[in-house]
Amino acid sequence: MTLPIRLRLALVSAVLVAALVSGLGALVYLRLEADLVASVTDGLTERAQDLLDNPPSGSALPLASSDIGDVLAAIQAPDGSIVAATPEFPATGLLDAGSITGLGAPLSFERAVPSEEGPAAIRLLATPAAGGRVIITGVAFDDERATLDALRVELAIALPVAVLLALATGWLVGTAAMRPVDRMRLEAEAISETDLDRRLPVPATHDELAALGKSLNRMLERLQVTVERERRLVDDASHELRTPLANLKAELDLALRRARTEPELIDALRSALEETDRMTRLAADLLVLARADRGTLPVHPRDVNVEQLVAESLGRFAGRASGAGVALESEVEPGLRATVDPDRVGQALDNLVDNALRQTRRGGTVTVRAARDAASIHLAVADAGPGFPDDFLGRAFEPFARADAGRTRSDGGVGLGLTIVRAVARAHGGAVEAANRPGGGGAVVEMTLPA
Repeated sequence: MTLPIRLRLALVSAVLVAALVSGLGALVYLRLEADLVASVTDGLTERAQDLLDNPPSGSALPLASSDIGDVLAAIQAPDGSIVAATPEFPATGLLDAGSITGLGAPLSFERAVPSEEGPAAIRLLATPAAGGRVIITGVAFDDERATLDALRVELAIALPVAVLLALATGWLVGTAAMRPVDRMRLEAEAISETDLDRRLPVPATHDELAALGKSLNRMLERLQVTVERERRLVDDASHELRTPLANLKAELDLALRRARTEPELIDALRSALEETDRMTRLAADLLVLARADRGTLPVHPRDVNVEQLVAESLGRFAGRASGAGVALESEVEPGLRATVDPDRVGQALDNLVDNALRQTRRGGTVTVRAARDAASIHLAVADAGPGFPDDFLGRAFEPFARADAGRTRSDGGVGLGLTIVRAVARAHGGAVEAANRPGGGGAVVEMTLPA
């Protein structure tokens, strides 16, 4: 089971504090013990050196007062017998004959000796002397040992207290740190598809949580834009489909309302077929846009003769242009080739030429230009119409956007042509721009593709 972040933070704080207090406590205890032992050993060494320099003449040794207390002393022969000693020298401080024989350097050790108040600690130092003898000096160490025991008890009490304080502090800090997260979580749960304009509360701390909140809000903004675009697309598609469906139903109703002659039936079927073709084209265009929005518009690039590609596109509109009194021209760099998907680029060119023909008046010219620079292929279609309204240029490539909102569908299309051109350009890693020609000579749409 995964623990909450605030609890994990509290536990980590407690473990770190426990390790820190334990380490520092052990260091302080061992350091104090070493200092006390070293101080006592120095005093015992000084007393032993005095006995080495001034050997006693009798069997009685006087107590020597020093900074560490009254120093006891005894001299042992190699066989373990006492040659001289201070009064009441503890028998537990003596060495046996084997230890005396093997002693080659001063030996410091501690023993517990009986006393009226119970066992007492005594610190002893055995120093080798001439003739195989050993000088043993000692001093009471019970006060120092009591100090060390008291320190150990204090550390044992301080450790759980410090751990509890660290646990509580970690919990409080974690709770305070996670409070903005909780607010953002609750707000995120409250956001639905009906109120996408809501945003997460960002703490005014300028830290990682604030950066996370800002990133999530930017993501919500992108999602809002996407959802609103999808809604507009669905609404516009429904609106665009409603007209041909209504027309188709009206034609069929008229055809069935009374007996019709063969020419009348043919006209009704031809009209129904035109509406069906419009719906088919609309469905195909919507499929292209749906794929483009998902980033999966398929392209299959191959080496293409651009001059031939342009000629084929213009050829498809030759009859329509002739009937409308519009000239079609191409200005293509000789021998120009590009690695593109000919079907997709041809579809984009068809849309551009179709739009240009709609806008160009009788006697005008639609021109397709193709050129190459160091890094790109430029395909531009220019018309001789009135140009784009200034307020339309910013949304020319949005789905169902049309320069003249009052234009009928049959005359002005459904507003997906330029959107598909942009999708094709982006699928190739390129871009597209729309602008008006200088002097009001019409509009030009240029598609730029990587060379």
